[in-house]
Amino acid sequence: MMKRQIIALGGGGFSMEPDNLALDRYILSQSDKQEPRICFIPTASGDKPDYIRRFYEAFNRLSCKPSHLSLFEPTFQDLHAFVMKQDILYVGGGSTRNLLALWQEWKLDTIIAEAYQNGIILTGLSAGANCWFEEGLTDPLNGSLYAIEGLGILSGSICPHFNGEIKRRPAYLSAIEQGRIMEGYGVDDSAALHFVDEQLIHAVCSRKGAAAYKINRQGAGTVEERISAAYLN
Repeated sequence: MMKRQIIALGGGGFSMEPDNLALDRYILSQSDKQEPRICFIPTASGDKPDYIRRFYEAFNRLSCKPSHLSLFEPTFQDLHAFVMKQDILYVGGGSTRNLLALWQEWKLDTIIAEAYQNGIILTGLSAGANCWFEEGLTDPLNGSLYAIEGLGILSGSICPHFNGEIKRRPAYLSAIEQGRIMEGYGVDDSAALHFVDEQLIHAVCSRKGAAAYKINRQGAGTVEERISAAYLN
């Protein structure tokens, strides 16, 4: 049976740590291909050209075949066929709400769900981590953080940048305490959760001290269980 994999980054990778590609190498290593086809999906950023450029700069240094998928300036003729040719789909950060709206418009959400069932690895950071869960914590410009529904491939919720943005951790804990978001995971920048067949198998990090946490509601508060993360050096 085909193994299904999702690697959810709190932050880090090529877009945040261009001189430390440990998490990106880890993602590539989970494919059974010597040079996996990895496709960057920068929808959440509005397909920023600089973001796409930095992806190629990083992954052209690694053993893989990089490409990107643009919904703003599409170059594909058949979206379904293009996605199904990939081994890894890497979703960038930005606006989770915009990402999901555009994916639904293009029916890319259902194509990605099919790709996942066919063994194509799903990964990403920030919005690219939020999207895989039932709920994620997102932050609009100049606004309060709030819960947003994801694709629901993984159960529960996630808060990326758990230690990287000062308002993230308290907002997430408060939302769980008040029942405004499901229990779930807080994931630091430079840390990632690796799921196989929808089950968490382990956490990894590219910087010592970076961690992930399982957050559950308990009484009138929350309890944080630190998940041991293997350091990638």
